[in-house]
Amino acid sequence: MALQKCGLNLNKISKELQPHGTLEFPCAGYSSCYTDKPEDIISWHWHEEIEIVYIESGQMRLKMPSVSFLLEKGDCMVINSNILHYAAAVTEYKLHSLVFSPTLITGNEDSIFAQKYMQPLLTCNSFSHYLIKAGSNKNMTDWFNCAFEALARDCYGYEFTVRENLSRICLFLYGEFHPQADTQNIPLTKDNLRIRKMLAYIHKNFADDISLSEISNAANISERESLRCFRKTIQLSPIQYLLKYRIMQGAEILLKNPTDNISEIAALCGFDSSSNFAKTFKRFYNCTPREYRSQNIK
Repeated sequence: MALQKCGLNLNKISKELQPHGTLEFPCAGYSSCYTDKPEDIISWHWHEEIEIVYIESGQMRLKMPSVSFLLEKGDCMVINSNILHYAAAVTEYKLHSLVFSPTLITGNEDSIFAQKYMQPLLTCNSFSHYLIKAGSNKNMTDWFNCAFEALARDCYGYEFTVRENLSRICLFLYGEFHPQADTQNIPLTKDNLRIRKMLAYIHKNFADDISLSEISNAANISERESLRCFRKTIQLSPIQYLLKYRIMQGAEILLKNPTDNISEIAALCGFDSSSNFAKTFKRFYNCTPREYRSQNIK
């Protein structure tokens, strides 16, 4: 099974839509290199699958609500289902990752594997992530690398190798967190629910002249509370996030629609003038929109 191309396709609530693997084998592997350029940022997103990230080289800053990690060569991170996360380069880095549905392990939701092990683990309140620093747990990194290499090389029977090693990882995590077999679905924290609602509003309405009050109203909270929630979870204010999101959308449109002029793109991204768009764009990308287009369209 070939590695898939890494790239985010998000819906209006920041849920990743890109299929990971197939219905028959719901697991995908990714191998990508990232630089510290703004276009290489992995934006805030979430997905129903579990993700395991391994740093092959370099350094990556991985963020989740209220917590941040510096991942270096040899580090491995497991990210639970439905957890918002974001990544950016500290130095140029190479990433290996596996993203898989729990059904790869369980077969179906009525199996003993689902009911006794995976569902309690997935809904365990203390399990949002699990960090393995380089050299601290050789079994975990060996299991990951064995699964990744089998999939990447399309080895004979790789499906068995991948499932076996990911099962070992999940069983280890179950043992670490000791979730109770009768654990009920635990709701997202209040801040996580609020941030999802506000991000959804921004992503849907970024082209409009939206205010802090409107963003706050999307989560039925005060402006002061929305500022606290954003600062705590993603370390930006709502307006800073809105501006960054508009610029990233503009960069994407510049390349997707090479015949559109800069004024049209500025308006599509919520800027009142092309000059304001260009000035802000240069702050983020260290070049003008025209330079960015010419550098990236060959």
